[in-house]
Amino acid sequence: MYFTDRGIEELQSRRGEEEVSLDWLAQRLQTFVDLNPDFEIAIERFATWLARADDELD
Repeated sequence: MYFTDRGIEELQSRRGEEEVSLDWLAQRLQTFVDLNPDFEIAIERFATWLARADDELD
């Protein structure tokens, strides 16, 4: 198990039943980067990966 799995598991257990919009997620990611600029590159890569996830299926 990777260290990050704990955060993902917490996210699932606390908010697993919720439905959120991509707009809400984008706003939360922007707020996170504003508060934690050291993570800007990782969040940018993650957002790009999510945006292009369907491209891998083609």
